[in-house]
Amino acid sequence: MNMQPSSQPQVHGHKVYAIEHGTVIDHIPAKKALAIVTVLQLASKQHVITIGLNFDSKKNEHKDVIKIEKRELTPEEANVIAVFAPGATINIIRNFVVSEKFTVTVPKSISKLIVCPNPMCITNHESMNTLFHISHTDALPLSFRCEYCEKQFVQEELLDFHY
Repeated sequence: MNMQPSSQPQVHGHKVYAIEHGTVIDHIPAKKALAIVTVLQLASKQHVITIGLNFDSKKNEHKDVIKIEKRELTPEEANVIAVFAPGATINIIRNFVVSEKFTVTVPKSISKLIVCPNPMCITNHESMNTLFHISHTDALPLSFRCEYCEKQFVQEELLDFHY
């Protein structure tokens, strides 16, 4: 019997196992999955979360994937995903089959999710919810305008400023 370790990893078909019930968030731009998990506070819930980073992608060079077992995302949560991953798709899984599939929709505005990066903004000094209006253009990155200080920010400027 040869007990030497193999120099090649063994792959058995799938890189990530199938789930019976839950949600799969696919086509997340590479390096954005962890921000989505943090903002939606998925790790604090009692559901198994599988995060795949830097998978090969046909649309982009790489993508991330998140699987949430035994939980279906709400439309509001899908809107949150759109802020970080405008082209992401949501797959609702029931009995190991995709029963619903849709692309996230970028909302017109978003509140309570993002902290304003402007240190002089009143939302950083008073106990109040933030509110950002999102410009809807075909061009990325998205543009966000703070309701209170009226400063404009691009998507990348906001990724590090979430609750």
